[in-house]
Amino acid sequence: MFQKRNFLHLLATLIILFYNVNVSSQTSSQKKENRSKLFEETTTDSDYLMAIEKAGEVMESAYNDADFDSASHHLFGEIKRTQGKLDLILASLKDANPNVRNQQMYYTVLKELQQQLDEQNTAINLRNQNLEKIKGRFIELRKDKTLTGLLKDTIRRKQFKKEFANLKKRYLATDSLMTKNQGILNTKKRLTVQRKIEVSNALITVENNLEKSGISILHKEYPFLWSINESVPKKTKKEIKQNIGAKIIIEESVAAYYLSYRTGGLIMLLFVMILLGWYISRNLKYLNANGYNENLSHFNFKYLNRGILIPVGVIGLSIAVVSNLYAPALFLELLQLLLLGFLTVLFKNKWPNVAMKNWIFLLGLFFTLCFLDLFIEIGFFQRCAFIIINICGIRYGLVQIKSLKEQLYIKGFFKWATVIFIGLNGLSILYNLFGRVSLSNMLSLTAFISLTQIVALSVLLKIILEIIILQIYTIRIKRGFEKIFDHESLSDTLKKPFIIVISYMWLVVIASNLNIWEALRSSLGSLLSHPNTIGSITFTLGNIVLFFIIIWVAHLLQKYVAYFFGEIEDENEEEINKRQHSKLLITRLLVLMGGYLLAVAASGMPLDKLSILLGALGVGVGLGLQNVVNNFVSGVILIFDKPIQVGDVIEISSESGRVKSMGLRTTKINAPNGAEIIIPNGNLLSQNITNWTYTDNFKLVEISIEISGDTSPDDINTIIMEALKSLTLINMNKTPQIYYSAISEEKYKILVKFWCSIYRTEETVSNARQVLFKSFKSKGLTFSA
Repeated sequence: MFQKRNFLHLLATLIILFYNVNVSSQTSSQKKENRSKLFEETTTDSDYLMAIEKAGEVMESAYNDADFDSASHHLFGEIKRTQGKLDLILASLKDANPNVRNQQMYYTVLKELQQQLDEQNTAINLRNQNLEKIKGRFIELRKDKTLTGLLKDTIRRKQFKKEFANLKKRYLATDSLMTKNQGILNTKKRLTVQRKIEVSNALITVENNLEKSGISILHKEYPFLWSINESVPKKTKKEIKQNIGAKIIIEESVAAYYLSYRTGGLIMLLFVMILLGWYISRNLKYLNANGYNENLSHFNFKYLNRGILIPVGVIGLSIAVVSNLYAPALFLELLQLLLLGFLTVLFKNKWPNVAMKNWIFLLGLFFTLCFLDLFIEIGFFQRCAFIIINICGIRYGLVQIKSLKEQLYIKGFFKWATVIFIGLNGLSILYNLFGRVSLSNMLSLTAFISLTQIVALSVLLKIILEIIILQIYTIRIKRGFEKIFDHESLSDTLKKPFIIVISYMWLVVIASNLNIWEALRSSLGSLLSHPNTIGSITFTLGNIVLFFIIIWVAHLLQKYVAYFFGEIEDENEEEINKRQHSKLLITRLLVLMGGYLLAVAASGMPLDKLSILLGALGVGVGLGLQNVVNNFVSGVILIFDKPIQVGDVIEISSESGRVKSMGLRTTKINAPNGAEIIIPNGNLLSQNITNWTYTDNFKLVEISIEISGDTSPDDINTIIMEALKSLTLINMNKTPQIYYSAISEEKYKILVKFWCSIYRTEETVSNARQVLFKSFKSKGLTFSA
């Protein structure tokens, strides 16, 4: 109907115009006859063909534009997937267990679905607007005078019959496609609007459930435990089994939906863990292939020597627990139990029997608690069972928990975890007795999760440190350094930033199980995102905090980046890789520069305000910061120009020693007497430097000796050369030099020069004197030096 109506309307309009033109032409025919025909406007066949061709191009482009592109088909796929997700969650919501964690999961997912539906509705509206614009192109064709003139001229219209037939064919095809696509868009829009209404209704239901849960937590839900009516009929075993089975089905459907909802993130986590496992396996295989695998026992590995799968699984599950805070109760508690199972395998045959029994007992209590919370209806039996578990938990925290503490890598946090564990169990008993069952159950679960999670995070930290030490040792073996380094002090240095991370993870898990994390996060987010104005500068606390966090992380990375390349403090000065240290210095510089640039970008400071700050900084440089900037720029020049490098033996002014480390502001030198000299980089560039190891690590030394006895210079030369060749510390690639400063009857004064490592000069000279003394004495000659 649409295509016929539009085409007939266009044709009727052109006929009416043609009729009006004929009437006006008849009334003015006399005037036209008197007018000269030389200046009349005429239309040729070529003009008509061009008009028809133009109309055909408009219809062709309209057909192409009206057809759905790949982005539209992708949109329809997204609409279908969104509708599938919504059907699943609405079905689960209908019969779901009304615990707070499940309701929070529904609320989060519904909010995301609501946003997706809004975006999809906007995309459909844009495509509808595009179809309306295409219709406007056909309306513009009516203004083409040449085409309308041809339609009025019946004789000429027959002349272009074939062209008009093709034009009509294109018009009908475009009209049919637009009608079809318009119907599809209208259907999609109706579905989207309908789904938006369903999401809004579901959100109202979930919000009501959450509000009721909050009210019930703060008020008495059930009678006091001692006043429960005993006349309530007891359920049969069959009814209990049916209730448990129904709850299991509901919880499984909720967990299955969440699993499908989070499949992408979980697959990505699994992929990262596979890469980590492959990386650890590669290092272990390299050490094993080269016969260094047994040396790992010197590093006191507790977990990586038990295989790779379980330690990597502990890392992945610990991350999964923290990254799925809004997961349903069954899903999260299964993650917790699976994590504890992995830990049990790690602890097996490593922990003493007493500690292992106490650990198994804790797992049994936690498993029972989860089962009662998920699948047993709240009643007298469940409440009594919770109280029994709480009492066992309090006794466990006072007596049995000490055996676990001795087996953990971090013991400081365990004291706080014990206090929280005992306190939450005690509060749970009180709230249970007085009828606040929801809060009681929540506190019980949080108590056991807080204790087991601190154990898991302690193991996680130890595994991460073992992975780092394994990396350092493997890189050192590849570089030819077989020395076992001081791993304990290195672990103490590396664990400090990680302790901050695991503390944050622990607190987040506790807050989420107490259902206060979202409120805390929202409050903190509002505080950090609130705009503050000082003068003409507007900022937020969040930007400032992010600025300092990025700078702190950048400094940590530049400080510890050397460890991942096998560099440690007690590196042998003769085996030091100067080129490697130069690369590390450049890497540290890039990390710092990138960190500061990223911090400035994250702070949200406008460039015009930044220019003002730089101008103020320039004034500060002129007044008192010129030395700081001078040392920084000098440090950058030293890094790229490389007049000195880490490991070089240098002399500057009255100071001498080996370069221990180079920073962007200062350079540290180890003096021969053990002192550490800190020299500003500006002084290194402004003074003359003697670098004994700029080209190589060898130094020319000399020994003055006197020989007495019946011998000749040739025999003396032979004895000296044979003695020096026997010393491995002397570089014989450069021939030793022998000079006679005095020769008399049976008495010779000799100066011997040879090359040796500058790092062991005194040792080499001492050994050379001893060997020369023994060699001349064995020949019956007198030796003095």
